[in-house]
Amino acid sequence: MAGKNERQRRQAREKHRRQQEQRLVRQRQVRRRWAIATLAVLVAAGVGTLLLIFLPSGGAKKASASASKSPSASPTTSATAVAEPAHHCSYTSATTAAKKVSLPPAAPDYTDSYQATINTNQGKITFNLLNNKATCTVNSFVHLAQAGYFNNTQCHRVVTSGIYVLQCGDPYATASAKLNCSATSKIGSGTPGYSFANENLTGAKYPAGTVAMANGGPNTNGSQFFIVYKDSTTGLNGSSGPAYTPFATVSTGLGIVQNVAKGGYSCQYAQSGGGVPKKKVIIDSVTIKKA
Repeated sequence: MAGKNERQRRQAREKHRRQQEQRLVRQRQVRRRWAIATLAVLVAAGVGTLLLIFLPSGGAKKASASASKSPSASPTTSATAVAEPAHHCSYTSATTAAKKVSLPPAAPDYTDSYQATINTNQGKITFNLLNNKATCTVNSFVHLAQAGYFNNTQCHRVVTSGIYVLQCGDPYATASAKLNCSATSKIGSGTPGYSFANENLTGAKYPAGTVAMANGGPNTNGSQFFIVYKDSTTGLNGSSGPAYTPFATVSTGLGIVQNVAKGGYSCQYAQSGGGVPKKKVIIDSVTIKKA
């Protein structure tokens, strides 16, 4: 009887150990898939790094904080080249949406030309969307804009060293929210609940006036985007070249972004660089016009 009980206890311990191992494996898989990728970029002589995007996963605060504290290697670009303009787009359901929205249409209007107007409390900023070079990205941006996805949100991050960008498009950064730089905040992690592949990276550069997608690694584009207000090509290249899909150029209003950047930030994001703009930028709405 004693021997039988010992076997049962040993079997129970072994079962518990296997369950623990399986749980740890699942946790690691979740962290690898959804944790925020802190994309390190090498500057000039390779001395130091700057972290661009602290996105993604609408998910756990703990995951986003720990990922930022342990920077990954420089970003790589692994998207398969697609002939542009694309005639079909794939959008993959990903993380929990920060704000519910439907998937963009799979068949984009690839022959159209679009202009976007970002109506902010600081003034209007207009973009010419590069539909013939980043069709699926433009298709998503137009879809989100027409759904009111960006309405009443703040541009939550400005970076003033190494790279020069104003980052927007996170619904967690509501117009009324008082933003802070806490590592446990959800700000900077919002997605529309789907992701899509990089585009238009071959030979991509990031001069002032470029509008590109923020991401948490290759092919994790969602709703967040950034406006380059000063040439930043060196800082935005990963180890394998450009890492962020350029999908528009600013036609008017770049001075607004530059003035916001001059104001600096009220607090600094310790893990990712930059901080909350002192000069609050609220997106009231985004209107789309077919040219």
